[in-house]
Amino acid sequence: MNKFNQHRRTVLKSAGAAAAITALGRIPAFAQSREIKVGYVSPQTGPLAAFGEADKWVISSLQEKFKGGIEIAGKKLPVRIILKDSQSSPNRAGEVANDLILKEKIDLMLVSSTPETANPVSDACELNEVPCISTVVPWQPWFFGRGGKPQTAFKWTYHMFWGLEDVIANFTNGWKSVQTNKKVGGLFPNDGDGNAWGDKYLGFPKPLAEMGFSLTDTGRYQNMNQDFSAQIAAFKKDGVEIVTGVMIPPDAKTFLTQAKQQGFKPKVITLGKALLFPGAIDALGDLGDGLTTEVWWSPWHPFKSTFTGMSAKELCGAYEEQSKKQWTQPIGFSHALFEVAVDALKRSKDTSKPAIRDAIAATSINTIVGPVKWGGQGPFKNVSKTPLVLGQWVKGKKHKYELVIVNNAAAPTIPTNGKMKLIS
Repeated sequence: MNKFNQHRRTVLKSAGAAAAITALGRIPAFAQSREIKVGYVSPQTGPLAAFGEADKWVISSLQEKFKGGIEIAGKKLPVRIILKDSQSSPNRAGEVANDLILKEKIDLMLVSSTPETANPVSDACELNEVPCISTVVPWQPWFFGRGGKPQTAFKWTYHMFWGLEDVIANFTNGWKSVQTNKKVGGLFPNDGDGNAWGDKYLGFPKPLAEMGFSLTDTGRYQNMNQDFSAQIAAFKKDGVEIVTGVMIPPDAKTFLTQAKQQGFKPKVITLGKALLFPGAIDALGDLGDGLTTEVWWSPWHPFKSTFTGMSAKELCGAYEEQSKKQWTQPIGFSHALFEVAVDALKRSKDTSKPAIRDAIAATSINTIVGPVKWGGQGPFKNVSKTPLVLGQWVKGKKHKYELVIVNNAAAPTIPTNGKMKLIS
């Protein structure tokens, strides 16, 4: 075990594109046992790296639970988790997915974080008939963005997350709780999320109009944009008091900095993606105070892990103590992927890919992010929805800024611990 521990420390410190973490045990039968290989793809580097920041810690935190292997069809089998970095690139995500499928010959794929990673990995699994569980993408860009058809859906790929209808409900619930002129400026990039959020029918435009909000949408911009002057000018011209959209963190910082420089002072700024992470908010300095965003998971979510028994609060506490960093939302969903994977593997009739796929499809489990159930908890059989609330960044006691839940109308089981305020 000493060699293994040394290897594990080396792997966890590595910033390379891939990490292989093998869960070994002392069971003698393991020497002859078939090994279960689980691939995991997420953005570890690049502009989306904040989504994958906690993944290595989550995997490391589960090593003790994996040490004895998993019992499948009456046999204890060792488990090997192979983590690969999408580098925030769809092309790279597809490449590493194919490596895991064709070279490593994995039994099960897990993938997380934005359409740019989840979609190409899910497509590779569907094509090669490998069971796959994905998360941290609103279901519309995952399902329709991959050409999904409601009548047939997908055979090998299953998704757990909320949808655009949920984020729209949360954002507008927050906006209705404060005084504004209901004029909204939209920032939607030319990527999987931006095209879905800005879609006339699936995204924000139609429901905002139905609720009496007017939307100024200047069109799709390219990620890593260096100049938002045109958008800011249009927002100022139309008297916009609310800014929304789905931006990567570098673009949010550029926009917010330039808005201040150009004298644009909206009363509300509610952005998806960019404002999820403590590091991104800290990087904004004083501009971070009062920004609002969706909250998919937090220490206040009233759920426990079926795998470890830890509560959401305990898991966040363990992360902060061991990593010396502030908790971040993807921790919960990274952990939940393994909860669902282990549950499905244990229920699988054998180790064949169709058997694992069928076990995933039959999942009904209460995870650390809430209930997960395919075929009854989402719009299509491949989608299981999870709850969503609205949060606001405020100046904190323990950390410079802390995320508090300010509206739970869309998910009342998750308690609030703050009240939404206008940006001062």
